[in-house]
Amino acid sequence: MQELPIIQAQNNTTETVIKKPSWLRVKLPIGENYKHVRSLVDTHKLHTICESGNCPNMGECWGAGTATFMILGNVCTRSCGFCAVATGRPDAVDWDEPQRVAEAIYLMKVKHAVITSVDRDELKDGGSIIWNNTIKAVKTLNPGTTLETLIPDFKGQTENIQRVIDAAPEVVSHNVETVERLTRQVRIQAKYRRSIEVLRLLKEGGMRTKTGIMLGLGETKEEVVQTLEDLAAANVDVITLGQYLQPTKKHLPVQRFVHPDEFAELREIGYSLGFDYVESGPLVRSSYHSERHVIEGYGRNKWLEEKAALAS
Repeated sequence: MQELPIIQAQNNTTETVIKKPSWLRVKLPIGENYKHVRSLVDTHKLHTICESGNCPNMGECWGAGTATFMILGNVCTRSCGFCAVATGRPDAVDWDEPQRVAEAIYLMKVKHAVITSVDRDELKDGGSIIWNNTIKAVKTLNPGTTLETLIPDFKGQTENIQRVIDAAPEVVSHNVETVERLTRQVRIQAKYRRSIEVLRLLKEGGMRTKTGIMLGLGETKEEVVQTLEDLAAANVDVITLGQYLQPTKKHLPVQRFVHPDEFAELREIGYSLGFDYVESGPLVRSSYHSERHVIEGYGRNKWLEEKAALAS
């Protein structure tokens, strides 16, 4: 497991600073379960994305027994304009890492784990063998822990995608991150249609699929709705929508803070398009409430209950 450092990106962007609105305030983490996980992380020098990415939901997720880990190093072969992970030549693959991840999850008594990774485009397998080994190791040592894997696109290579499918995690996620028009700017080496195809292949392989979109990068409402329609056509099960927050001044600036009412409207649109779970709000991140995303029908049933209550 590796820590994600906050570094300067290569984007030479000038910006006008927009003041954060009141709805982006975060409650301080509290609770005995949070304190327990905090103690284990400090004592055993474990690294989680939750801390490294300064996630606003860390307290809530740790309190619910959920944590996110990153594999395959802390240097990415891509240079996305929104991401604070270092870009460069990664270290050699650590073949002992899968067992260490599994042991960390066991030690922390994590009920639901999310595993993600950097892109490893320099590897023929894109890192998919380590992915397969890690999923299997986690499931062997932690049979009671549910697992979401937030994977790269593996350049769309079906053999590498199949290795994740073969390991059979409960949820496989791949984030499109933004609308098609902004993909080249936001995800420089990625392709919007390739990401849609990856999600389609995962679904055809029998996976419960998930993706995420950041708002506030300059997209229009019409473009967001089109993206939702594209994802619905690929039969994606779960979608998360959250506010983009600029990691450093060298990263892409926030163009707009999206009001909670707009997120609520997009949640309604998502469910009307057929998604099984729509997580939509300013502080939503990929792994927020991810322990619920495993449960088929959970989100849609809650939404239907809300609509029935409003109608009565």
